[in-house]
Amino acid sequence: MERLGTGIGWRPEIADAVERMPGVDWVEVVAENVCPGHLPESLLRLRERGVTVVPHGVSLGLGGADRPDEGRLSALAERAQALGSPLVTEHIAFVRAGGPLTASPRLEAGHLLPVPRTRDALDVLCENVRIAQEALPVPLAVENIAALLSWPGEELTEGQFLYELADRTGVRLLIDVANLHTNHVNRGEDPAEALAGLPLEAIAYVHVAGGFERDGVWHDSHAHPVPEPVLGILTDLASRVAPPGVLLERDENFPAPAELERELEAIRGAVHRGRASAGTLRGPASAPRGADGHPAPAGPARQRLALAQTALLSALVAGTPAPEGFDRARVGVQARALAGKRADVVAKVAPELPVILAAGYRPAFLAYAQKHPMTGGYRRDALDFVERLLVEGRLDDVRVRRAAREWWLERAGSRPRSERPVVRFARATRRALLRR
Repeated sequence: MERLGTGIGWRPEIADAVERMPGVDWVEVVAENVCPGHLPESLLRLRERGVTVVPHGVSLGLGGADRPDEGRLSALAERAQALGSPLVTEHIAFVRAGGPLTASPRLEAGHLLPVPRTRDALDVLCENVRIAQEALPVPLAVENIAALLSWPGEELTEGQFLYELADRTGVRLLIDVANLHTNHVNRGEDPAEALAGLPLEAIAYVHVAGGFERDGVWHDSHAHPVPEPVLGILTDLASRVAPPGVLLERDENFPAPAELERELEAIRGAVHRGRASAGTLRGPASAPRGADGHPAPAGPARQRLALAQTALLSALVAGTPAPEGFDRARVGVQARALAGKRADVVAKVAPELPVILAAGYRPAFLAYAQKHPMTGGYRRDALDFVERLLVEGRLDDVRVRRAAREWWLERAGSRPRSERPVVRFARATRRALLRR
């Protein structure tokens, strides 16, 4: 595996700072945020300097019941080729549910959700990973995710699940030590046990990030400093194996460049301490294997997984009851977290809305989100949100209502028909708004 060194997540807000930072060997970019034909100048300059750029996908949903979408796979492959990347990465997560397998409406989570550590989920994941590997021009690595809640009836530990996934597919692993800490706080899982169960030779690189604790729940925010417990887990990992690469993730609330550089130095220090105490490579005595070392057929498993994931996602975004066996309080925490993240992302893709609605934006959006699940992308979500406010007459201030109406009319007019699930309704709504 290529040695990557120490890296940082490239974001437009810190692009200039990243270019000037000493000791940055590589960067990672969110795949969905770059266009292959119009790469940011900053990334091109980094590439010219020989800095490796790795695309990190967030929307493929490899842990979902459906087979990976060909269009999303093609887009990820295009970004890998455009950036000259040695590998691409994605998450062991599901991000949508419903659809033909359950004969129900398609629901979008807008965030990464954990898959159950069951044989059914493992079989489906292995098949999805193989499909992705065949479609990508470079090796794939998949990341363990953070979770606020646990699935009932799990059959495997985190380490066992990841070990068997790597054993059956040959996929590389992106180990996020911050997510191991999150799962320690939220689900009582021992990070050392998880590390002991991993196929250490399969590690492609490591993520390090910050978060915060509220009411006994750890939120993996990527917007706070890296805490000491996360650095401790990194040291433990480095004592077991020399990680090919380690990367600092920061998605918002960016500090001064000097603070980011101090965090990178702390990460280097944690790895150095781990390597200094390294002993014999520790790991499972033998690799667990499925039948003949190959995934079982995933057909029936897909439908069972689809039903389970749809029931959970419906509880999280559509207000239906929590499925049996789930901690209802944690389902509520996750539902609020998803709605809050959805509000934040809509504010980024449609920054005019918080300006137009001012302090009323967030409460209005959260109220809307409780009754209206996201079924498409965030830009469509923004349009649907404003459309609902206008149709239901929820904007009392004349100036706010006029500004919101003009915003909606300007953008809805160029909205592709493929994004309109009910074209007649959209036309009728437009006529009604034009009359106001």
